[in-house]
Amino acid sequence: MKKIAVVILNWNGVKLLEQFLPSVTQFSQEATIYVADNASTDESIQFVKNNYPEVKIIQNKSNKGFAGGYNEALQQVDEEIYALVNSDIEVTENWLNPIVKIFETEPATAIIQPKILDFKKKEYFEYAGAAGGFIDKFGYPFCRGRIFDTLEKDKGQYDDRIEIFWASGACFFIRSAVYKEMKGFDEDFFAHQEEIDLCWRTINKDYKIKYCPESIVYHVGGATLQQSNPKKTFLNFRNSLLMLTKNLPQDVLFQVLIVRLLLDGIAGVKFILEGQFAHCSAIIRAHFSFYGLFFRNYKKREKKQTKLYFKTKSVVYGYYVENGTVFANYF
Repeated sequence: MKKIAVVILNWNGVKLLEQFLPSVTQFSQEATIYVADNASTDESIQFVKNNYPEVKIIQNKSNKGFAGGYNEALQQVDEEIYALVNSDIEVTENWLNPIVKIFETEPATAIIQPKILDFKKKEYFEYAGAAGGFIDKFGYPFCRGRIFDTLEKDKGQYDDRIEIFWASGACFFIRSAVYKEMKGFDEDFFAHQEEIDLCWRTINKDYKIKYCPESIVYHVGGATLQQSNPKKTFLNFRNSLLMLTKNLPQDVLFQVLIVRLLLDGIAGVKFILEGQFAHCSAIIRAHFSFYGLFFRNYKKREKKQTKLYFKTKSVVYGYYVENGTVFANYF
């Protein structure tokens, strides 16, 4: 059996499979390739069967989103390393070997992210992950190469292998043993930020997460759920609060949650002033959903919580007040 499984989660993405599956099959000879289908109603399954008989198909019974979809599908995958890859990712030659070598030589490294560049503007980093994820003192995620909506050009400034706080779910490598130990993604999240939650829980177990610049992929981004979709706003705001509830150290949990709720309110006002009423409504619904799930997720807390996130200052203040648009502004 091969050591690595490339698992592409698909939902009604036949057009994306047509465009991006060729690069995956061409440059992943070392891996077994799976398409995990989240109960698609389009021609996805038939397309894979007709054109890529070497690709294994896993058919989930229903669409449980990113978190539940992978949790269900990976029960049928036995390889030592999972490479969880979005259906809108173009991979490059030799993208797997540097990752595998890190896993082979660093037993404490549990999760790895490659360099993620923008498929549409290939000299720039891509929003979902860029050169590795971090989190600020109030729990806002940001990346080397991407602060909020500002994306840096890749000039080799992040070509160092470093330890990061979270790896992007767009292209997410994890040891299968660790995935099972952590019981996979939290299905309360459905989609968005479940990978950050999993990374944080993994760090709390004393594992390490690394960024590998020698492995390069290109990501379209927003192919399944556009940035402008209010559902995305709902999931991001709600899931961020759930993640903090589960993982923040107890001594700062409630003060950070209060600050975040207030900042969410300011974001809601900003949406109103911009005429984006559906997004303001999404934040309100996200808060009520969070309140309903609070106690259930509070009970999921581990005994040990890391304080690594305190290394940075507020990314909101730095970005909107100090015009800090690059990663170096926050350390």
